Amino acid sequence: MTSSQQEAVRSFDGTELAVHRMGAGRPVLMVHGLFSNAQMNWIKFGHAQKLVDAGCEVIMPDLRAHGDSAAPHDPAAYPDDVLAKDVAAVVEALDLTDFDLVGFSLGARTAARAVIGGLRPSKLVLSGMGLEGLSGWNNRAAFFIDAIDRFDDIKRGDPAFMTVAFMKTMKVDLVAGRLLLQSVADTRPDELAALTMPTMVLCGDQDNDNGSATRLTETLPDAHYVEIPGTHMGSVTEGALGDALVEFLGA
Repeated sequence: MTSSQQEAVRSFDGTELAVHRMGAGRPVLMVHGLFSNAQMNWIKFGHAQKLVDAGCEVIMPDLRAHGDSAAPHDPAAYPDDVLAKDVAAVVEALDLTDFDLVGFSLGARTAARAVIGGLRPSKLVLSGMGLEGLSGWNNRAAFFIDAIDRFDDIKRGDPAFMTVAFMKTMKVDLVAGRLLLQSVADTRPDELAALTMPTMVLCGDQDNDNGSATRLTETLPDAHYVEIPGTHMGSVTEGALGDALVEFLGA
């Protein structure tokens, strides 16, 4: 098994981002989901290793306020689209010119925003994401902000119980997390015309957390839909996720 190497990249505003790298070959930039990190989303369940075995170099940043990256408490560190700006900064810092881009959940939103902002991966994967999840972020953000605000009072049976349990497992910085949730920009359906590269929409068969993946597929210029087993969180644990990535991206 290939071990990951960690390095630090300075983003556009000087915030330090931890970037984990594995393998050698065609670069695949992978962006994790909300309150997760590269280790949990891509390494733990073997998805990164499968891509390495297929001849890829896997590049996995921890988003700001996540993992080993900085989690500033200054509201000025969370301008609109800050995560898309961070992804662009990683691409620039590592001098990536011919690469593929993968995102899961918030990472898929971030990947889409980065492409709308001018990033040009050769192939794109939007995983754990539907059309409504791109255009209706405020409702999703309100749920997570409420979970943070009631963090110490939420009991089993509350709709936010599993979210809070995951945040506790991941040792989320609540101040930074709350600020980050307010920085994610919505994406209008017409903006998706910018996603012209071949795209795979990859989603669990029981995952409706971010709306309709099939509707998202139909909206994109050059996309196909792949369904794997699992709920939103459960699909990350499925080997089928890594298999689908290899089939679409393998060198």
